[in-house]
Amino acid sequence: RRGAVMLAGLVRFALGQRLLVFLGVMLLAGAGVWVMTSMPIDAYPDISTTQVKIVVKVAGLTPEEMETRVSAPIEVEMLGIPHQVMLRSTTKYALADITIDFEEGTDIYWARQQVAERLNGVWDRLPASVTGGMAPMTTPLGEMLMFTVEGEGLSLAERRSLLDWVIRPALRTVPGVADVNALGGEVRTYEVVPDIERLAAQGISLEQLRETLAVNNRNDGAGRLSEGEEAWLVRSEGSIQSLADLAGIVVRPDPVEPVRLSDVADVREGSLTRYGGVTYDGRGETVEGLVLGLRGANAREVVRGVRAKLDALAPSLPEGVEVRTFYDRGDLVNRAVHTVSRALLEAVVLVLVLLVLFLGDLRAALTVALILPLSALATFLCMRTFGLTANLMSLGGLAIAIGMLVDAAVVMVENVVTHLARQRDGDRLPRLHVIYRSAREVAAPITSGILIIVIVFLPLLSLQGLEGKLFMPVAATIVFALTSSLLLSLTVIPVLASVLLGRVSHVEPLLVRLLHRAYTPLLRWALGHPSILMAIAGILLVLAGVLYTQVGKTFMPTLDEGTVIVQLEKLPSITLEESLAIDQRVQQALMTLPEVIGVVARTGSDELGLDPMGLNETDSFLQLKPPAEWRMASKEELLAALREKLDGFTGLNYVFNQPIEMRVSEMLTGVRGDL
Repeated sequence: RRGAVMLAGLVRFALGQRLLVFLGVMLLAGAGVWVMTSMPIDAYPDISTTQVKIVVKVAGLTPEEMETRVSAPIEVEMLGIPHQVMLRSTTKYALADITIDFEEGTDIYWARQQVAERLNGVWDRLPASVTGGMAPMTTPLGEMLMFTVEGEGLSLAERRSLLDWVIRPALRTVPGVADVNALGGEVRTYEVVPDIERLAAQGISLEQLRETLAVNNRNDGAGRLSEGEEAWLVRSEGSIQSLADLAGIVVRPDPVEPVRLSDVADVREGSLTRYGGVTYDGRGETVEGLVLGLRGANAREVVRGVRAKLDALAPSLPEGVEVRTFYDRGDLVNRAVHTVSRALLEAVVLVLVLLVLFLGDLRAALTVALILPLSALATFLCMRTFGLTANLMSLGGLAIAIGMLVDAAVVMVENVVTHLARQRDGDRLPRLHVIYRSAREVAAPITSGILIIVIVFLPLLSLQGLEGKLFMPVAATIVFALTSSLLLSLTVIPVLASVLLGRVSHVEPLLVRLLHRAYTPLLRWALGHPSILMAIAGILLVLAGVLYTQVGKTFMPTLDEGTVIVQLEKLPSITLEESLAIDQRVQQALMTLPEVIGVVARTGSDELGLDPMGLNETDSFLQLKPPAEWRMASKEELLAALREKLDGFTGLNYVFNQPIEMRVSEMLTGVRGDL
């Protein structure tokens, strides 16, 4: 009783303050449009936990030594951090990757601070040549854009230098970019190769040579020198700028015949030891850049900003140099948003057509239809308030709710039309009061009906872990949409009805009359033969139960990301050169298929160590033509054609994967594909 009085009071307030209601609708529309256009958009919900990664490198250490001297001490030090739920590590040659997962809801900055404090405590006990530390604050799903640096006449070392010193610093200034990972190429170095015989002839040890190099590669300040009213800064420049500087370092001073570095060693340009490489299209090696997005960044905005920065850099790059993108998360986001948007538009059009057919009045149908955009905008406001992003799951929930959003409004408008049609010209009851009485009459039923539907989805909001992150956005969006439609039906719809509905006549539309003619005899038969009807219902129930046991089951259908990855695995003892050679032969075989227009394969570990693969492991990204241009009717047929090509290589294991699917598997299980 008290609830009915409250609902009646809400309707009465809305009809009594119609101007205020219209202002509220305008404010809702403006705020909703602003939130909708500025909301972070991604194709897939961020299901990653609060995670901190530590990447440590020590040149020359075997996996066993890395485990005992690096991984184990760090793991022991990390034990006992509050809210820690998982600690795992991967150890490769010269590389250790330690991952710490925290409880859901743990502040990422607090977690990184705790890990940094523990890491500082153990750092002095690690080998002297250790490098690395905490990885960038990204997520396993943070790979936004991948590109290669192509340039005729440029060596791998020159392309890598261009990426490291020009492209990478520029891209790191883009808002939302956590880091830019570099893969492949050669990092230029100055190498000193001692000649043991010449060192022995001069009586110089290797330790003396090492100390001499360290001392002579620095700049020192010598204070100020006053001259009149001016002060001059005095400094000594000793840092190595060229091979000539390096070769001219004096190892043993002598007033007559000093011994220089070039006298006892060979000085040359070289490169750092490579732990991986990148090949493309079966044509040779190249250099790859991988843009990593910050945790919680807007994927579409990050990709747009990176592309704009690359376009701005293009005129300043050397002639003939091209940055070629082969993976763009923005393409997947755009396809996902387009798919959901089309589904929403089709649902709205279908609802409008059905409203006109069943209500038989264009104005009444328009009054009901206005609930759809208003409820959607209110839903976006609620999503922004509770920290939800726009993705396939949340927007899919809105698409599911479209048909239910008009339920309350249909009942409200239908009842208003009925009461207005019964009102005669001589009735003294004001029109606004008739609308109030009709709205009050159905306020409690429609409220209870909507709340029952909302209660059905509430258990999904209590899911935890991966299930909660996947399905909670769906349930939350449906709850937000239905609740918004209920409030709007009790306030805005009566006000709109008072303005839009003119003189009405409550005559059943043609479609409704036809349905009644078909339904009435069927109802009479059902009421006259209850036993037969119950028997049919029981048989159908049993049949449905049997069919349910035969239907295949999966946790979640696979999302077609539009990109195919071929993961290759060779013998563990293979060299980098041979591994890259096999990759190029595989690429040449795959590109004989017209559907494959490009292949970029990365082998081994990246520079940051976020993806610690061995030299025998390769991820090949296939660039495909649009599906409309395929000879095959489905993706499964394309994969079958790819298998035929790959089966011709002996000693090669392979599996097909997708970028996001691969990272999700690795994040949850530590394994980069299905078992």
